[in-house]
Amino acid sequence: MSSLNRALAGAALGAAVITGAVLLGATSANAYVVCNRFGECWHAKDRLAYPDAAGVVVHDDGWVFDRPGFYHWTHDHAGRGYWEHGHWRRF
Repeated sequence: MSSLNRALAGAALGAAVITGAVLLGATSANAYVVCNRFGECWHAKDRLAYPDAAGVVVHDDGWVFDRPGFYHWTHDHAGRGYWEHGHWRRF
């Protein structure tokens, strides 16, 4: 194999790896930002139908805090539920 062929093969392999990484990152970034009326926000993988009493709003992942100082991040939690005053409430 000539050095030109090796270089082209290496470039093609590199491009394939980069393309795979970009596609993997794009699929894992699909999420939502959920915030309750107390300013607690977290990421959710699915758009759930929250109970009205939960007082939550679901935003697309690109949403940014529109009231600085009011919102704060809580850690993400698996399963169906929502944060309320620092406690995870299942539904």
